[in-house]
Amino acid sequence: MKKSFFPLLISILLFGCSKPEQYAPLSDPLSDTYDESLKPFYHGVASGDPLHDAVIIWTKVTPKDSIPEIEVDYEMATDQGFENIVSSGSTTTNPDKGYTVKIDVRSLEPATTYFYRFKSLDAYSITGRTKTAPKNGAEELKLAIVSCSNYEFGPFNGYGAIADREDLDVVLHLGDYIYEYGARGYGDTTTGRFHEPPHEILSISDYRTRYAQYRLDKDLREAHQNHPFITIWDDHEIANDSYKDGAQNHQADEGDYMTRKEIARKVYYEWLPVRRMSDQLYRSFDYGNLADLIMLDERLAGRVAPVDSVDDPNIANTERTMLGAEQMAWFQKQLTESDAQWKIIGNQVIFSYLNWGFPTFDINLDSWDGYPAERTQIIDFIRSNSLDDIVFVTGDTHSSWALEVTEDAFGDYKKNGAVAVEFGTTSINSGNSNDRAGATDEAIIAHEEKIIGPSINPQLKYTNLRDHGYLELTLSNDEAKATWYYTPDKRVASRKMVQAKSLTTPTKSNKIAESN
Repeated sequence: MKKSFFPLLISILLFGCSKPEQYAPLSDPLSDTYDESLKPFYHGVASGDPLHDAVIIWTKVTPKDSIPEIEVDYEMATDQGFENIVSSGSTTTNPDKGYTVKIDVRSLEPATTYFYRFKSLDAYSITGRTKTAPKNGAEELKLAIVSCSNYEFGPFNGYGAIADREDLDVVLHLGDYIYEYGARGYGDTTTGRFHEPPHEILSISDYRTRYAQYRLDKDLREAHQNHPFITIWDDHEIANDSYKDGAQNHQADEGDYMTRKEIARKVYYEWLPVRRMSDQLYRSFDYGNLADLIMLDERLAGRVAPVDSVDDPNIANTERTMLGAEQMAWFQKQLTESDAQWKIIGNQVIFSYLNWGFPTFDINLDSWDGYPAERTQIIDFIRSNSLDDIVFVTGDTHSSWALEVTEDAFGDYKKNGAVAVEFGTTSINSGNSNDRAGATDEAIIAHEEKIIGPSINPQLKYTNLRDHGYLELTLSNDEAKATWYYTPDKRVASRKMVQAKSLTTPTKSNKIAESN
């Protein structure tokens, strides 16, 4: 029987020639700064939270229009040519995720370098490189430790130098990944780098735009592209001097703090390659029999409001916590159950007692000095359990430090000695002592020599309050070695670093010595 032509014609008219569904254009304040060769993966790729057999890989798709759902494919291989693909798959992203993508790639081999990429909207991302943690038998681990990168203070030279290194196992970021301030509020107005949005960030779109701006920076983008990161937030990912229930830089006319805090948390998880296992960010990583990395959350998990003065009679109240009871119990369990040679503590603010020695600033109440009861509890726990080879690595201060850990500079330190060591990393570029108006390098060097003196800080073995860069920590069975790398000029874009100081702590010593 002859078929009618008209049903087919109607079908073609109704469906075959229909226009693609139209979506509203995205409003994107950063679109004029995009490198079109990276489209639609302008913010690159990243990896993080490496385990023996798994790693998180991350990207962001930036469509032109407000597409409700986008399909994204991924591939992971042992070679850059993707001839030996070990894992592949598909997922989707959407506006509720800010079009970010995170994949927890499993069934990998320990201590192995992998390459990965994404595909979406008919384009491939750049290729990322990552590395899983060793299971056992590693003779050496090399970590780059960073904190405090403020877009307005100039180029991210430290990130660029890290991006170019091929010998690192992981990058530890100890917080202040972004800054929440508006443009020209805290920075160097001569650099020509100004925050977007131009106001202090409060809404979800504000926080997303600020992270997006930072990740358009080539140095930071390539550091993520070439190395796995393990990260923890400090205060500026939320607001300056933040704690559980408030922040110095959150005012009543800026809305509800709890709402702002949850927005900041959500966007942090969107943009950082973090494995979210619970509502808490504190977590640990097993690097075989050589090291355990224990990342503490000293901002949002248990920190109560700071006191205003060291003379406040409430300062040593046992209810004034930095970690809180739940995290403290977890931390103590991590320490006692670790079979690793080294216990590396990812610590946002200085743990050991420190007198800064300035006439108007000696004790930093935002650090552990402002929460002495809980610090004493930790020190007593370490001593009573005869724990050794604990290394606190610390950010926050925009300065470099080497300290033998004690709860005060004279009584406890003189009588009992140190229970651990602490190495502080300077900022990537955020302002330090010689960035203050009227300060000179000569005056700051003189101050450094003053506060290392035995009459003020006998537990302090090294400090640099002037330079910017990163800290390298190299672990072996015999020692932990800290080496500071500084950029010659933080205002001039350059990946060249100056190797400054190297110090070691021999195993079982809890002491700091000059490196050979």
